Amino acid sequence: MTSLLRIELRKLLPYRTFWAILAVFVILLFVILYGSSNVTINGQSAGATFYKFPDIWPKLTYIASYFNLLLGILLIITITDEYSFRTIRQQVIDGYTRADVVQAKYSVVLLLGVACALYVFLLGLLFGIGFADEVATDKILTDAQFVFYYLVQAIGYMSLAMLFGFLVKKSGLAIMAFLLYAKVVEPIIHYKLPDSLDKYFPMKVLSSLTPMPGKEMFEMVTGASEALTPLEALLPAVLYITLFCLLSYLLLKSRDL
Repeated sequence: MTSLLRIELRKLLPYRTFWAILAVFVILLFVILYGSSNVTINGQSAGATFYKFPDIWPKLTYIASYFNLLLGILLIITITDEYSFRTIRQQVIDGYTRADVVQAKYSVVLLLGVACALYVFLLGLLFGIGFADEVATDKILTDAQFVFYYLVQAIGYMSLAMLFGFLVKKSGLAIMAFLLYAKVVEPIIHYKLPDSLDKYFPMKVLSSLTPMPGKEMFEMVTGASEALTPLEALLPAVLYITLFCLLSYLLLKSRDL
């Protein structure tokens, strides 16, 4: 996989769109986190308490989860551009197997996921240590496992996006299909099904990895839901990631390039 990743990086590193989308991710997440201390709760500004350990970890990963769609779009663009320029076809002619193609893309998914999770972790340390009104050193890494949950979630989003990229091949249509499924189709299915069933659907499982902070208080008003806890969602999320990669391979294997 290392050699496949090196080949992918040779294509990605000079690619301006790749860096532009990553820059949006990095800058917007920082700006939103910086401005989050001005959020008003019950008439009072959250202030420096927003960044207090260990509460910052579930808050930060919940905010970061909204940018996973951006990472998915990035994967779709890189895959569909290779269809447009016939890069994938040329790689297969040069000796790549179709499994190599999927494995190469998945190596990029893993690299991006780890890089984004590391950035989220460093942001948590930066704001938690530098901006909180008090720092309890023994609590700095308490609940930091939410960063790992975020990593799995980001990989899940990108794996699903990879499947849509291989399925549709056209950048605009693939992005539209990906967003429609994530934000329209599956939520409609959720609305029609009881929580005991819809909590196992892909997007619901992935979203359960980074639940909304203060969810318990919210459910006191709206009623309790049956959503999975992050730990409960971990295994189904890994199984979905495996399924998305397998479907990508079967799809690539069965179609002309």
